[in-house]
Amino acid sequence: MAVLKTVLMVIFILISIVLTVIVLMQEGKSAGLGAISGAADTYWGKNKGRSMEGRLVMITRVMVILFLVIAAVLNIGSF
Repeated sequence: MAVLKTVLMVIFILISIVLTVIVLMQEGKSAGLGAISGAADTYWGKNKGRSMEGRLVMITRVMVILFLVIAAVLNIGSF
């Protein structure tokens, strides 16, 4: 059981590092203020899900879900 906890802790630390790097790679949301003047109707605005930014958002969501699940599993073992 201790081996499983150690493996989960290592995975948890790696996910934390990757999640930090991915969040820092993302653009700020202040660029979204151009939507008021209609700038969101550009090619990149319509196809954001297919761009690198869209992939980063999807990877961030997956990593956050993994982070929360592993945190819950590690916390259950501490009782």
